[in-house]
Amino acid sequence: MDDTGQGRGQGRGQWRGWRVAAETALYGPDGFYLRPEGPAGHFRTSVHASPLFAGAVARLLTRVAQELGTDEVALVDVGAGRGELLTGVLAAVPEGLRVRAYAVERAARPAGLDERVSWRPDIPAGVRGLLFANEWLDNVPVDVAQLDEAGTPRYVEVAPDGTERLGAPVTGADAEWLARWWPLREPGERAEIGRPRDEAWARAVASLSAGLAVAVDYAHTAGARPPFGTLTGFRAGREVPPVPDGSCDLTSHVALDACAASGARAAGAGGAAGAGSAAGA
Repeated sequence: MDDTGQGRGQGRGQWRGWRVAAETALYGPDGFYLRPEGPAGHFRTSVHASPLFAGAVARLLTRVAQELGTDEVALVDVGAGRGELLTGVLAAVPEGLRVRAYAVERAARPAGLDERVSWRPDIPAGVRGLLFANEWLDNVPVDVAQLDEAGTPRYVEVAPDGTERLGAPVTGADAEWLARWWPLREPGERAEIGRPRDEAWARAVASLSAGLAVAVDYAHTAGARPPFGTLTGFRAGREVPPVPDGSCDLTSHVALDACAASGARAAGAGGAAGAGSAAGA
C-alpha cells in the first residue's frame, strides 16, 4: 500500500474508489460479467455444481405458492448468469404450478433460453412469489476503507493495474455504516463498506407485493468480521489478485446481517406488504 500517492502508483492511470472501479470493471463496456462465456466460464456456484440446488429452489417456490394460496407464482432470479438456475427450476416444479420466471441480469439474453423466461436488466415490481438472489450481493460493488496510522478510516483508492493508496477520510452515511456494522480498531484493518448492498437488498425485498425474498452468499456477521477484508478476484477457475481492468471477477464476502436488517425494514415498510426476507451463507 502506498498511502502517500507517490512512487508506485504514479503514471498508472486514474485513481478511483473501489466501488466505481469495480462497477466499470464488472458491468461497463467489455466488463467481466458481460462477456459471452458468462460466470460459468470462470467459476462454479451451487447452480452449476448440481441439479439438486435447482430442485431445492423448486420446492421452496412450491411452498411459497401454497402459502400464497395460488397455482400461479413468480420466480425472480437476481443475478441470473445465463439462466442456469431458472432452467433447472422450470424443469423441476410440479405439474399444475404455473411459474412466471424473471431473469434479472445485465448481460444479453443467451441464445436458446426457455421462452418462458422474461429477461430484463432490473427487478420487476409488484410480483407475488419468490425472489432468489444466489451469490448476487457479493458482486454489488462497494468501497473499501482502511484505518490509517492516526486512527482515521480512509477510502482505499485503486489504479487500473490494482495498485492501491489511501484516499480521503470516510464520512457521512459510509462512516455511520462502518461505526454500526464494521468498526475498525487497529491501523491497517480494512472493511468493505456494505451500504450499497444493504440498499440493493432493501429494493429487492420491496419489489415483492407478497412472497419471500432469499439471499444466499458468502458472508460474515458482527463479531466475526475479517480484520483485513475479503476483496479478491477470480479468473478461469483460480483466485487471483483483484485488478479492476475487466479481466477477472471482483468479489468480497457480504455483511449479511446488515443486509438482513435492511431487508427486514423494507419488508415491514408497507411497500412490501405481505413480503418476507431471509439471508444466509
